[in-house]
Order: sequence, then C-alpha cells, then structure tokens
Amino acid sequence: MALQAQQDGTAGMMEGGQQQEAEMGSSWQMLDQLEGGGISAADLKKLRDRGFHTVEAVAYATKKELGEIKGISDQKVEKLHQAAHKMVPMGFSTATEVHQTRQDICTLTTGCADLDSLLKGGIETGSITEIYGEFRTGKTQLCHTLCVTCQLPLEQGGAEGKAMYVDTEGSFRPERLIEIAEKYGLNGQDVLDNVSYARAHNSEHQLQLLTDAAAMLSESRYGLLIVDSATGLYRTDYSGRGELSARQMHLAKFLRALQNLASQFGIAVVITNQVVAQVDGGASMFGDNKKPIGGNIIAHASTTRLYFRKGRGENRICKVMDSPCLAEGEATFAIHGAGIGDATD
Repeated sequence: MALQAQQDGTAGMMEGGQQQEAEMGSSWQMLDQLEGGGISAADLKKLRDRGFHTVEAVAYATKKELGEIKGISDQKVEKLHQAAHKMVPMGFSTATEVHQTRQDICTLTTGCADLDSLLKGGIETGSITEIYGEFRTGKTQLCHTLCVTCQLPLEQGGAEGKAMYVDTEGSFRPERLIEIAEKYGLNGQDVLDNVSYARAHNSEHQLQLLTDAAAMLSESRYGLLIVDSATGLYRTDYSGRGELSARQMHLAKFLRALQNLASQFGIAVVITNQVVAQVDGGASMFGDNKKPIGGNIIAHASTTRLYFRKGRGENRICKVMDSPCLAEGEATFAIHGAGIGDATD
C-alpha cells in the first residue's frame, strides 16, 4: 500500500508540478511581479527571451548584461535594477539568518551509506558539486542514480522534484534509470517522465541549454541539474594555448550561469569533469598524477569537489578534495546493476 502511494506520488509529480510549487512555496519570485512603474509586459518578454525568468535573475545580473538585451535602454535597466533590488535582499544579514536559511537545504542520497555519511547525507542542494576522475570510476553511474533518488520523498533522501540531465558525451541511458527505480520501489515509466534530457553538441549549445533550463525551472519543481561532462566539449571546441584564454572565459560564463541556477532555484547542480596526467612529475612520486581539467576557473566555481578512483573489482573510492563544510576523507562504494550502492567485500 505504501509502495503504491509512493509510485502514485512520483507519477503525479509531472502533472502537478506548478500546483505543488504553489502549495509548498517557492524560493524565487516570478518575473511578472516587476511589471509596472515604467516596466511593461513587452520589456519582460524581452528579458525572458534572454533567459531571465525570475526577479532574482534580474537582481543578480549586471547592468551590462541587461543593457545588452535588444530594446532595453539604459534608463530601463536602471528601473529594472531598482525594482528587483527592492524585492530581493542584496545586503548584509546575520550569521543566525544564514544558518536558518541553510536548515532548508536538503541532501540527495547517493545510494551508498558510507558515501552518504562522508557527504553528511548526500549531494547538497543549492550549490555545485564537481565529480572528477578517470573513465569507469562511477561518475556517470552516480549521475543516473541521483536522477532517481532526487524524486524520492524528503525523509528518504530525495528532494521530491524532477531531474534535468545535460549530456555532452552521449553516455545517458534511460534503461539504467528503470533498473535503479526498481531498487527504490518506483515506477520506471514515471521516473523517466520526470527526467528532462538534452544532448549538447558544442560548448555554445551547452550554454544555451542553461537558458532553456531557467525557463523550465521557473515553471515546475526540479531538485537536480546534471551536466555530464561540463568540460568535454571545451576540449574539442578550443585547441592549443592560443585559444586557452577564450576557452576559460567561456567556461567561466557557463559556470556562473550554473551557480545562478543553483542559487535562484535551490537545486543540486552536479557536474562531472575529466582528468589529465600531470607531466611535471611533481605528483607522480606520490602515486597519483591525475588532475582535473579546467584549472582554477572550475575549482573556484565548485562548492564541493569529489575525486573518484578505481578500487578492487566493482568498488570505487570517493575522496573529498575541497569543501567548505566537509572534512577530507574517503568512502568506498560499488557500481551495481541497480546503480550506486554499498561496497562489496
């Protein structure tokens, strides 16, 4: 009986997304609230066409960004900023208030008890978690597992929301979601209906998809956004040291857009990253000469950085490399037919 109720709840998530938002209250304010005081519906349409769907998006944007929108004058930019800043807190607050806000953050279970313990419950919402490592270390498998667990009730380690998956390498497999759904007692077809998928074909398209994502996030309840991988297309679209500066600037713009989505909508953002071998020999004497690509740009944008490496058999090892609230440590997990799970002996 309880299982059926859980399945029915998952099935209704797609149909009742907006109603659920109204009942639970959203952390963002719809763009329509800016209309008036010299700001017309036509102005708001221009903002939406450029990916601004909330008052927070306008408040967080620079005047330069808003001024680049065709048909929005400098005077209109001032009005937009003033109106948005009146509705969105942009100043100082006490640490007590910040602490109370963080109580609303939920964590998405990874499917492995040891890994959840290392991460203090799982993948945190409202921030970016970067997972890097070699191929076959479990990065994509964890992404698939999270697409299912984010749909679980809060008390079971979920976010009661849909998932969004941006695939840059063609590694998304919906049949894996069905297998994982069975482990958690969810209906496979309902789980698939609650995952929005897009294949990015180049780095510019990858950035444009975030504009589309902003519209979808403002209209329905999502708990997770995955980009697998965030850097793969940049390695092919930009080559050589001559294009390094342009690559890093575009990557920084993409990561900033991800940060804004995580902040505005309170979703968990998970990005995977590839690694390269260090050729200076500095790390090889300690047994591991792998480093993530993207340099300091991606290192500073990610709130939590996790390093995956191969263990014995199907076991994998996760190490916390950087986090403002997690201690450095390791946990062992395994890749099973039903997704990520506890390590095997």
